[in-house]
Amino acid sequence: MEKFINSYLNHFKCINLETGDFPGPFITISRQAGCSAQRLAIKLSKILTGYSYMSETKTDVVWKWVDKDVFSEAVQDMVDEIKAGNYDDAEEAVSFLKEVAWAFAHETIYDISDERLITTLKGIICRLANQGRTIIVGRSAGVILKDVPNKLNIRLEAPAEWRINRIMQIKDLSQAEAAEYIHTADAKRDSFIEKIIGRKAENNDFDVIFNYASLEDDQIVDAVINILRNKKIISDHAEY
Repeated sequence: MEKFINSYLNHFKCINLETGDFPGPFITISRQAGCSAQRLAIKLSKILTGYSYMSETKTDVVWKWVDKDVFSEAVQDMVDEIKAGNYDDAEEAVSFLKEVAWAFAHETIYDISDERLITTLKGIICRLANQGRTIIVGRSAGVILKDVPNKLNIRLEAPAEWRINRIMQIKDLSQAEAAEYIHTADAKRDSFIEKIIGRKAENNDFDVIFNYASLEDDQIVDAVINILRNKKIISDHAEY
């Protein structure tokens, strides 16, 4: 397994200061429990894809939000490359990749504590960023990719009372059950970030923080598009 980590995953570092090669563009969305990051990601993927189709050449313009299928595709590509490579520990590496993919799909990724599994997750996240035009929700992608340019790290927050009421409606829970739900979910995510970077997440880990309780989805999407344009992560239509 060490050979896989040291040799293969190192090829997918997110920044190459010597060549100036950077992945992207991409977006990460971090959220507190009760904020609908997935819904935003789907809207952004559709709008950014349509935005890109303003170009004359309609090649490689699709923006994908990273659901379990996209994540699994990236893992399968890595599995194929590992099997074709010269890795004595290929079987163990493939097992680790599949374990991470399963945890991603079943929302148990935040329970991972094995350092090699965490390193494997980082490698997959970096690979997805390198593909470009990806929107990665959760999984600590924002802090993993914090220092990478050509991206936007978004954070969704809302007052606890608002989130409790929303979870009560969505999941048909009592107030006490909803409060416990958001407490447990937030604690798991915070703990996982500490495993990733050795500390709790801070505001400066994100480029922009939205109050999800006071903004509609479309308002957040419009703001994100304008920020992407102003940061030159996407071009103005006139430049296509």
